[in-house]
Amino acid sequence: MLYLATAYAAARAALTRSLLALPLDDSLRAEMVELSRSRARILEAFDAQRRRIERDLHDGAQQRLTGLIMTLGLARLELDGAPAPARDLVARAYDEANQALVELRDLVHGIHPQVLTDRGLGPALDELAERCAVPVNVTVRPAERLPEPVEAAVWFTIAEALTNVVRHSRATQASVTIERHGDELVVEVRDDGVGGADASGAVACWASPTGCRCWTAGSC
Repeated sequence: MLYLATAYAAARAALTRSLLALPLDDSLRAEMVELSRSRARILEAFDAQRRRIERDLHDGAQQRLTGLIMTLGLARLELDGAPAPARDLVARAYDEANQALVELRDLVHGIHPQVLTDRGLGPALDELAERCAVPVNVTVRPAERLPEPVEAAVWFTIAEALTNVVRHSRATQASVTIERHGDELVVEVRDDGVGGADASGAVACWASPTGCRCWTAGSC
């Protein structure tokens, strides 16, 4: 879905650039500019809502679930020597609560990783690489913070690419390289697995004020 959305955005961007290159009257050009600004505002509002949901889950449900696990852990200690059925029920509840916490953390992380908001793209990608089943080498140059929409677009694009590496490529290693050239940010994901993608057919996604051109090379 992310790839299709990115491809759609690239196609719309290409169409917009081609239309802007045509001789247009001032009123039509002004309408197109306002349309672009309106779409940008919608995307910003969507991203802000996504971050709010992530924050509410992190500070609310996740903290309460952590407290429940601690309480069940204490209950296990208090039930030492109690009848086996009671101990087994509490132990099962403790294990299920721990599993629910893991699933909730994965959900929160998928909505919007907190480390991306707090520390930026580099640390967020390092955490993503640590969670990946395939060893991933991450290189980010330079390391300064980028606009939030750009960081989010790049993170989710790379997360989807690495998911494809794990699921389909049978790779033993992968790499993520991010370099900034003026106002353009170039993102490259490679692996040594099977399959292939032609970088000459790269999908471009643009996020003002910094452009992001992202593609996958290798098998991902």
